[in-house]
Formats: sequence, structure tokens, C-alpha cells
Amino acid sequence: MSRNPARKGALPACAAAVLAATTALLPAAATASSSDARTKLLGPDRGTLLSGPTLSRIETGAFTTSKRIEPEMLAEVLDKAGDALAAVAGKPRCTITTYSLRYSTIGGGGEATDASTALILPSGSDPACQGPRPVLLYAHGTSTAKDHDMARLRGEAKLVAALFTAQGYIVVAPNYAGYQGSSLPYHPYLNAEQQAADMIDALRAARTAMASMKVQPGPQLFLTGYSQGGFVALATQRAMERDGEFKVTAVAGLSGPYAMARLADTVFGGQPNAGITFYLPLIATSAQRAGAAIYSKPEELYEGQYASGIETLLPTRLKAKELVKQGKLPKRALFARDSQPQASGASAFFSSPHLVRTSYREAYLRDLAAHPCDDGDCTPANNLRKWMLKNDLRSYTPHSPLLLCGGSKDPTVPFFNTTAAAEYFSQRGAPPTLVDLEEQGAPDAFSQSRRAFSLIRDEVAHRAQQEAAKSERSVQEQVMESYHARMAGAPCLLAARTYFNGLLPRDALAAH
Repeated sequence: MSRNPARKGALPACAAAVLAATTALLPAAATASSSDARTKLLGPDRGTLLSGPTLSRIETGAFTTSKRIEPEMLAEVLDKAGDALAAVAGKPRCTITTYSLRYSTIGGGGEATDASTALILPSGSDPACQGPRPVLLYAHGTSTAKDHDMARLRGEAKLVAALFTAQGYIVVAPNYAGYQGSSLPYHPYLNAEQQAADMIDALRAARTAMASMKVQPGPQLFLTGYSQGGFVALATQRAMERDGEFKVTAVAGLSGPYAMARLADTVFGGQPNAGITFYLPLIATSAQRAGAAIYSKPEELYEGQYASGIETLLPTRLKAKELVKQGKLPKRALFARDSQPQASGASAFFSSPHLVRTSYREAYLRDLAAHPCDDGDCTPANNLRKWMLKNDLRSYTPHSPLLLCGGSKDPTVPFFNTTAAAEYFSQRGAPPTLVDLEEQGAPDAFSQSRRAFSLIRDEVAHRAQQEAAKSERSVQEQVMESYHARMAGAPCLLAARTYFNGLLPRDALAAH
């Protein structure tokens, strides 16, 4: 794959327009700080474009190509993916070209490292695809795959390209440090400061690449992301509004774990969320690498059969099912069968073999009893609780418009994260727009998103009914397993697009 800058597919531009649009994304003076950590986070070499833009090999559904995806080709892929997805995305208007960039950033401990991002560009004869285009900085959801690469336009990335780039948005979609194109041997998962720094550095590098390609970014900068990415989007909003380098037009947090302190207390209190046996090792390793010292050795947190090698286990080149099959992680069992307390309906998370030592859980619960949290307001002594509180995003007042979207029955990222964040921001005079996909018929601008959610849910239920005879799981269990990733993702992304389109200038909105 060539590392020479590829200009094929770059948008036409005149020098004056490029200068005016690019100036809107130029950095202002960095905010001074006496903290050594903040000095690292604001290091002058961060965001340097190290390589690229390199035209990417795209892997999206029925075809693999290193060329552009024309609107007709994308429409064909969306049609094959199902009626619900095609209905959500709308008719593609722009040709999509994707580039990979590698840039300098930092790790969870402030160490220098590198990472990569996708730069997904629209072009074509449609007015929506020409001239200065709004920029979307997108944060992806949790992935255990070491080679996760948004530039390949697989899965989540394909949906983002279809919903945004094919409608005229320039998309910058980082892979995050620790994934494809990064030399960092771990991922700083849900480390709010580092993940925001990573996103900002990707945008800096993308700005440099766009200037070299004569691509015109518009003055609008939108932030969004799903699941982990919802958390990252809000963390990035907090950092950008604090530091003043970039002007944020609006933000959409989609099904993110914003209330980290409450989430951890809920899990250890006896009501774990789906996927927790994968999420907890990512969180723990991230915390350890940042110096949080949540244990002195892995055996304090994990049962012996899982402790060895767990700090380097994720992200991985193995599939999640293979990790379970090889005995490297349990599928669901977080705590011992007799460990108390247990919430009603949570028995699947209490079994054997299990991931977390009972002694560690008991120490956590003692601290919870001594230092209960009320909306993130507490002073815990337990280091894991301290880390989760430090990364709880109920810690700032948004200045730019904010949308929060999710589904109230989500078993993976409980909806209380969304409602707790909304309540916190509202109490500080910055109420966000709140969308619950389950509220069919709500009188707002997001009826199309709720209808898409209903259509996708029907598709999932129909498929589950067809497979019920050969499955050990009930139809309801299969539907709930698909809730977070499959059912709520696309509708919330559509809600984000609706929200952002409503904030574009009239002339730009007419193009959409």
C-alpha cells in the first residue's frame, strides 16, 4: 500500500476558500497549566502527521476496492444489508474516498506514541458534496480486535460513511492508540483525558492532510460516537471547550457510559452489565497503565486461571468467542456463585469459573458502604472507585449544543448513564436534548430514528424466531443480545445526523 499522498478524489477548491476554511480549524494558544500531566497532554509534538494520507483498501460488504465508492455501489451494499439499514441511511449522494493517516499522540500515562485515523471524504456533482463541508469527528465503540481499522469501512465505519460522508460530511474517525497503526501495546480504554487527547491529535493531523490535498473543511465541527465512542465524544467536548483550540458546533453522545462511578458501583453492587467480563480487563489495564494502582498484582483482582497474561490480552487478534473457548476469559461469570449481594435476574453473572476474586469485590463493597456516591459526589478510598470517579463525565458544563441518545432497555450500557448525565447537565443550566428510542410517538424531531429502531428490532426478532428451534436461547434473549450493537446504533446515529443538520446554516442545510 502506497504511502505517497494520493490526491485522486480530492475536492475541488480555490486557494482563498481553502485558506478561509482551514483557518477555522487552526489552533489558538494552548492554555497554560502548572500540572506536569497537563503539560504532557498539551505537548507541542502531538498531532503531527507522521505518514499519509494513504488511499485505503476498502472492505465493505460485497466488494473490496482501493478506489472510490460511488453512490450507486454504496446503495447496493446497503440494500443487501437489510431494509432497515437502507431506510436509515437514505439514498447516498456523494462518492466516498477513504484515506489512512498516522499521527503522534500520547498513551494513558502521558508517554509519547502514535495512532492512526481514517479520513473519509465526499465528492461528486451533487451540491451536498461540493465546497466547504462540515467536519464530523467520530469516536468508535468498544472493539477487542487489535487490527480495528475505521478506514476499511467495515461494520460501524460503513454505517458512519453511509449516514454522514455519503450525505456530504467530511469524517475523521480515529482508530485510537493501541489499535491498527499504533505501536502502543495496550489501549487506554475510557481514560477520559487520553482519549480526548487522541481525538484532538487525529483532528490536527487530518487538518494538515486536508490542507495538503486542497480539501475544503467547513467551519462547522461536530463530535459524535457510539458506546465507548459516546463517552469519548463527551470527553473530547470537555477538553475542547476547556482548552479553546477548536470551536465545537455541537455534540451527540450515543449510548455512552458517562456515569462511570455509578456504573462501577452498580456492577460491584450485584447488577453487572452484558459484556462486563471483557470491559473490566480493558478498564483495569487502562487504569494500571495510567498509574491508578487498582491492584499490586493481577491476582488481587482476577482469579488465578485468568490472571496470567490478562494485562496484555486485550485488544487481541483472537475473536471474543475464541478467548472464551481457550479459557482466557469467562463468557459472563464475573463473580462467584455464592458472592453476595446479587440483583434479581443477574444469576448468569454469578457462576463458576468467574473472573473477579470475591475478596476484591468485598473490599470494593466495604468502601462503597463507607463512601456512597450521590451523582458522582463522593470521596472513595478504594483505588478502582477513585479511577472510575476520575473518569466520570458528570464533571463539566457543556457550552455547545448536546444531544444524548440511547435505548432505555439497553443491557450493555445501562440507560441510567444517559439520564444521569442529562440530569447533571440540566442542573448546571445546560440541558441536553434527550432521545430514548423506546419512546415511540414522542413529539420531537426524532420520529424517524425511533421508527428505524422499531424496524430493526422487528428484523432481529424475526430472525430470532426463525432460529429459535436450533438455539438454546429464547427469542427475547437473542433480541436483547442484539440490542446495544445492532438495534440502537444506527437509529442513534441517524438522530445525531438529524440534530447536526438542524444546526447547519441555511445554505448548507439546503444541500442536505
